[in-house]
Amino acid sequence: MADKDSSKKGRLDFGSGGQNASSDHFALKATEEFDKAVALISSIWIKFIAMIHAREFLAEMFATFLLVTIGNGAVAQVILGATASSFDFGSQLSINLGYGLGGMIGAFMAGGVTGAHMNPAVTLAMALRGKLNWLKVIPYWVAQFIGAFLSSVMIFGVYHDALYAVNCHGSAQLSVNCTAGIFASYPQPYLSLGTGFMDQFFGTFLLLLGIFGITDTNNNEAKQGMKPVLVGLLITAIGLSFGLNCGYAINPARDFGPRFFTAIAGWGWDVFVCVECVHIRQWWWVPVVAPLVGASAASLVYWLFIEVLHPKSELKKNEEQGYKPVQTD
Repeated sequence: MADKDSSKKGRLDFGSGGQNASSDHFALKATEEFDKAVALISSIWIKFIAMIHAREFLAEMFATFLLVTIGNGAVAQVILGATASSFDFGSQLSINLGYGLGGMIGAFMAGGVTGAHMNPAVTLAMALRGKLNWLKVIPYWVAQFIGAFLSSVMIFGVYHDALYAVNCHGSAQLSVNCTAGIFASYPQPYLSLGTGFMDQFFGTFLLLLGIFGITDTNNNEAKQGMKPVLVGLLITAIGLSFGLNCGYAINPARDFGPRFFTAIAGWGWDVFVCVECVHIRQWWWVPVVAPLVGASAASLVYWLFIEVLHPKSELKKNEEQGYKPVQTD
């Protein structure tokens, strides 16, 4: 009887082992098929992106998305937290740090693909200095504007309830006088058109001078992994110094993309007009045009007073060591 039981047990154990082996074989086969499917989809996706030349487009779009989402997210938390909550959720410093960190993260993400411009003014400056093919300027601009626009969609969704809970002291929640400043920059009531234009011109001028210095292989160039960190600190420094007059947009995409979103999302077309301004009514074009002019001026100044004055011995030394300016053809 014991032999029969053990025999049965042996048969049962053998059967269980066979089932386990069969299950393992099935799981292995399923994993292999899944890996093949993933590899096929990845291959098709990569070929499609290469075919439509979208790799750089997507990199610029998502880098700008990160910059504006983190930056304007900080703005939203400060403005909405002041009245929609009993807690203090930050100050102007929070906004400066938000944009600096957003710029740093965006630069880490797209730096190896496009140089992480995240700003039409930077793209224009790189084209002027011969570091970017002029045929890529418009696609980069479009990508940057789309990224900034999409960031506004997400901020609106995440802070939707807070937007309607904020106390606007008699104004509608979705109005220029209340919450539009979360998404786009608006001038102080005292600001004149000339001073506002100069503010945006000079802020962008400083931004590009700093970027040129950080990335110049013939100067005191920063190490590759430190460049995004330094660009983030540069953005923070400009905000700490020149954020009072009109919020240091210094980026046409960061300003116009979210502004256009607010126009169609409930704030209305008043977002293109400065209602409270004494001297400026049509403000919207200043954060678009002035940064482009400032970036162009910075390109000329850096080339004329720094780049062409590098000693030839230093240039030759860098060439021998294999240092070459990063160029996107």
